[in-house]
Amino acid sequence: MPGMGIHLTAIHYVYLTFIVLIMALLIRRRDTTMICVAGIFILGIIATETLGGSISGVFNSFVYATRELLGTIMIISIIVAMSQILMRTGINEAMIAPLTHFIRTPAIAFWGIGLIMMVTSWFFWPSPGVALIGAVLLPVAVRVGLPALGAAMAMNLFGHGIALSGDYIIQGAPKLTADAAGLPVSSVMEASIPLVIVMGLVTTITAFWMMRRDMKRGTWRDGLVAGKTQAHLQSEEDGEQAVISPGMRKGLAIAIPLLFLADVIAMFLLHLQGGDATALVGGTAVFILIVVTLLAHRNRGLEKVTSYLIDGFVFGFKVFGPVIPIAAFFYLGDAAFTELFGNVLPEASHGIVNDLGVALAEIVPLNKAVGAITLTIIGVITGLDGSGFSGISLAGSVAQLFAAATHSGTATLTALGQVAAIWVGGGTLIPWALIPAAAICGVSPFELARRNLKPVLIGLAVTTLVAIFLV
Repeated sequence: MPGMGIHLTAIHYVYLTFIVLIMALLIRRRDTTMICVAGIFILGIIATETLGGSISGVFNSFVYATRELLGTIMIISIIVAMSQILMRTGINEAMIAPLTHFIRTPAIAFWGIGLIMMVTSWFFWPSPGVALIGAVLLPVAVRVGLPALGAAMAMNLFGHGIALSGDYIIQGAPKLTADAAGLPVSSVMEASIPLVIVMGLVTTITAFWMMRRDMKRGTWRDGLVAGKTQAHLQSEEDGEQAVISPGMRKGLAIAIPLLFLADVIAMFLLHLQGGDATALVGGTAVFILIVVTLLAHRNRGLEKVTSYLIDGFVFGFKVFGPVIPIAAFFYLGDAAFTELFGNVLPEASHGIVNDLGVALAEIVPLNKAVGAITLTIIGVITGLDGSGFSGISLAGSVAQLFAAATHSGTATLTALGQVAAIWVGGGTLIPWALIPAAAICGVSPFELARRNLKPVLIGLAVTTLVAIFLV
């Protein structure tokens, strides 16, 4: 297996130490910016052996993280800007009116949003789905009593969790893990089905039960950004009326969902996914914003387009502000470290995080139970960079190693590593990977990560136990 026998350096141990410190602070609901900056600085000192290089590395790591997150910042900001004019003109109300006949309780809202998000994410991956579904269904969910954080949990767990960990339509995840394990894609997909089902059911049911329990106890914290949902932010007036006729409002309420439906059809026909699909949604939202603003504000339309965009960008960067430092630190676990501090890792290194995963695989005893537990832990560790996909090739390679040693099911172990890596890194536990759902719902990504933590960990434990019996 590539990378086995790698020598861990001081950089690896310092990085691991700071991961533990950051996770401890997140669990205790403390701010992590200072500790992340300290971690980047110390890693820079070790790598460059110069004070200037490490200080510059802190700033450059922020730039790197912002560059990586910029697409997400843009789509969130633009959707918020568009939603603001839709809210102010009443078009949003007209759009969601038909849905109120079906979504009448918090439970229906939670499971309904989740299932719609899951199906959408199978075809187009979660980020575009969050933008589409959140803009339309969030106001309905909040109206019937589902907290904004509950809606974010539903979109997040069903989209970035269930749909992305299986990835049965686009097949990006199983292709990576299957290639690394030397297996056909179909065998990994087949082996992942029971694991994805168990993980999905345990995690979502646990999350829903804990939400209802805390709401009844009065201990629920919605984690709103500045104490307000996005809907509240959008509905605040600036003293200037945005008026359109009832007939035009009704026509636009029909036309706008049809435009986004056209986007969905285009994604399917043109095989757009990931960033390309997100860009199509974002571009459509820009044109909707411009047209509706010009119709609503008439002579002031040109200036108001800019005003709404500014409001959207302020909201987007306000949400991302606390996230960039922690993202900057965790990106160092992958390719960012070499780009920022030079090629100082061992020659056989595949990045700090992957090296730690390989080292773990080397020191554990080889049997079926330990193999399954180790694959879950490796998936979790490699998911800490917030990608989910960067470490699943390692999971496939380690699964092949364990299966050869224990004569057990390679496909099941490979699928288990894939599920663990994507549930952690793909967008349910790492704060900056949670931003799409958190920002659309106007909640803190850190609070969303805390809410997801126990359900996801319980789900991983149960899924690992099931995998032991399936291997």
